Amino acid sequence: MAVNADIDPALLKDEIKKTYASLSREPDKDFIFPTGRAWAVDIGYPEALLARIPETAVESFAGVANPFALGPLAPGSHVLDIGSGAGTDSLVAAQMVAPEGRVTGVDMTDEMLVKARTAAREMGQENVEFVAGEAEALPFPDESFDVVISNGVIDLIPDKDAVFSEIVRVLRPGGSIQIADVTLQNPVSEEARRDIDLWTG
Repeated sequence: MAVNADIDPALLKDEIKKTYASLSREPDKDFIFPTGRAWAVDIGYPEALLARIPETAVESFAGVANPFALGPLAPGSHVLDIGSGAGTDSLVAAQMVAPEGRVTGVDMTDEMLVKARTAAREMGQENVEFVAGEAEALPFPDESFDVVISNGVIDLIPDKDAVFSEIVRVLRPGGSIQIADVTLQNPVSEEARRDIDLWTG
């Protein structure tokens, strides 16, 4: 799963940042993908935990499914959320692992990081932090986390080998992965592989 030679990774990252910066600024705009609190409820997020999350975060939620459907996170766990966006998944996870556990969200879009930090302050969730970084080169030491979660992010990255290598590197022995993402059942045409809009949306 090497980098697709037909897509310039730097251009793709720039377009992804533009898309998700737009989602952070204009959450009511029509996007090609579903967004918001109603969507999170539709895909089965735990409503009691979701109810505590400020609209600041949830209005820009754009997950593709519910990574917590694979099971709740154990209290006390140290969790990494790859592509944390406006913070909805991180803030759900922070409630699950409290009071001793911690959650770190990592995202490459500055506007989303601002929203996530603001939402955490609004709800008084002190066991969560949000840092800038990219999934292919995570800014954390080896064996830092008990659990890695991610929602609708890995499909956007051409070099999936790099992402999964990083996940394995930062996971502690016996750690777990809870990923919700898009998968393909049929091969993608060469023309579609070159269509940057299909990558970003």
